[in-house]
Amino acid sequence: MLSYRHIFHAGNFADVLKHAILGLLVQALKRKDKPFFYLDTHAGCGRYDLQNGAAQKNCEHLQGIAKLWERPGNSPLLRPYLDTVAALNSQGNLRYYPGSPRLVRHLLREHDRMALCELHSTDIEWLRREFDGDGQVTVLQQDGYQALKALLPPRERRGLVLIDPAFELKDERERLLKALFEAYRRWPTGTYAVWFPILDRNVAEAFYRRFRNSGIAKILLAELCVGPETSNLGMYGTGMIVINPPWQLDEDLKGLLPQLREVLAESGQGAWRLEWLAEETGG
Repeated sequence: MLSYRHIFHAGNFADVLKHAILGLLVQALKRKDKPFFYLDTHAGCGRYDLQNGAAQKNCEHLQGIAKLWERPGNSPLLRPYLDTVAALNSQGNLRYYPGSPRLVRHLLREHDRMALCELHSTDIEWLRREFDGDGQVTVLQQDGYQALKALLPPRERRGLVLIDPAFELKDERERLLKALFEAYRRWPTGTYAVWFPILDRNVAEAFYRRFRNSGIAKILLAELCVGPETSNLGMYGTGMIVINPPWQLDEDLKGLLPQLREVLAESGQGAWRLEWLAEETGG
């Protein structure tokens, strides 16, 4: 039985990294006029009320989006992300936080479309209400890994997949990798973004090795750690792995990651990392 609910963690530092990169990926797809498809395999609620009792339990957003909210000097690379947050908080107070579905929907054009998968019985109802009547959005109470097989490749032939599980199952990484690599074989031109928590360095490095050994040609890793590895924070870091990243994403992240570390890390600690796990050479 699934128990994880993202409302307890909405807007934390991991969300900041994930959604900042997601915004850049969507904007890159919009450089071409042709429509694209977005698939979110673990969609959650769509948006989160930071005044909700669950969100207030740990107030994780205070160590995340709240540190960027109305902060002068934020990188222009954060604009797609922060503009979406601002659109949900027109009164100027930070109350609502966009999950990945709401972020992407805000950036979508009229001829693009998206499919959102969620299994949690409570969150799926919130998600349905969030996008009720929206013809560009399909909401599915379906296992996201099965959706990779059922919905890919899309008719648009171009697009983005976000794989963002809770990692509450012991075999989550294995399930993720099997489904992802199978999806890539069927649709090798799509862009795939995989979010993951960092709680144990050895586990993270083993995860990276699986990507390095996958035979996929272009894989970019971005990491953000807000505390030392001996930290009592639990999840002291987070990362995104992007297969088929758009042109210059690595250069953009070289500028963005140091700023996020400076703003979000505990007492000036933490670190960032940007690395090609696989990169085409020659030609």
